[in-house]
Amino acid sequence: MSPHVLILGGTTEARRLAADLAARPAVRVTTSLAGRVASPAPVAGETRTGGFGGPEGLADWLLTHRVDVLVDATHPFAASITANAARAAAVTGVRALMLRRPGWRPVAGDDWHLVDSLDAAAEALPRLGRRVFLSTGRLGLAAFRHLTDLSFVVRSVDPPEPPLPPDTRVLLARGPFTVTDETRLLRTHRIDVLVTKDSGGAATAAKLTAARDLGLPVVVVRRPEPPAGVTVVPDVAGVLERLGLSSPRGSGAADTCP
Repeated sequence: MSPHVLILGGTTEARRLAADLAARPAVRVTTSLAGRVASPAPVAGETRTGGFGGPEGLADWLLTHRVDVLVDATHPFAASITANAARAAAVTGVRALMLRRPGWRPVAGDDWHLVDSLDAAAEALPRLGRRVFLSTGRLGLAAFRHLTDLSFVVRSVDPPEPPLPPDTRVLLARGPFTVTDETRLLRTHRIDVLVTKDSGGAATAAKLTAARDLGLPVVVVRRPEPPAGVTVVPDVAGVLERLGLSSPRGSGAADTCP
């Protein structure tokens, strides 16, 4: 039987991995999407949408659908899903990998303020600026709702979930964005401080470059640590290598998936 790989998706890397695996006849791939985005980008292979019902539900799904490898390729801040995946893999004995792009690192000219949570980011804001570009996604914005003296610009793919700060302008847009795009946004809205999560990767890094060029402070929320004992892989090529699938497509070499 073809080995079955379940990808917990929602990221660019998850879509790339699904496309690579779906192109291989010897592999069956299913991507699970949380369903938080109304119109997600297309994904190759089989897909499912919605939660599993906690680690027990995911463990049952792994066994029922005879999954051989579980790849957690969710957002670096999807801590609950990641914890459930680790527990389900441990209970079932299914091989598990975590696909996580490396986090960002400050460079010369950056004015970063590192914090451990959105609440800590909100606490830091009043001393850094009054007009805030809040680029942390559409969830968790209630952490900033008490900042009635600050003005916020929030950008997300879908409308953010209330409650929001009282003075908030919402921009609905899907990236990636260029440095020119981000510089224009920061200037147009007269932003003087940026808040972001350490998502990592190039797709959303342009705002950091724009903030650096304009001399703006950036509040960066650190990503949570992965569960103990989980094998973390930084890119799609690394996952394929771990699965014994690193031979080029169309090379004629045998593909195996332990």
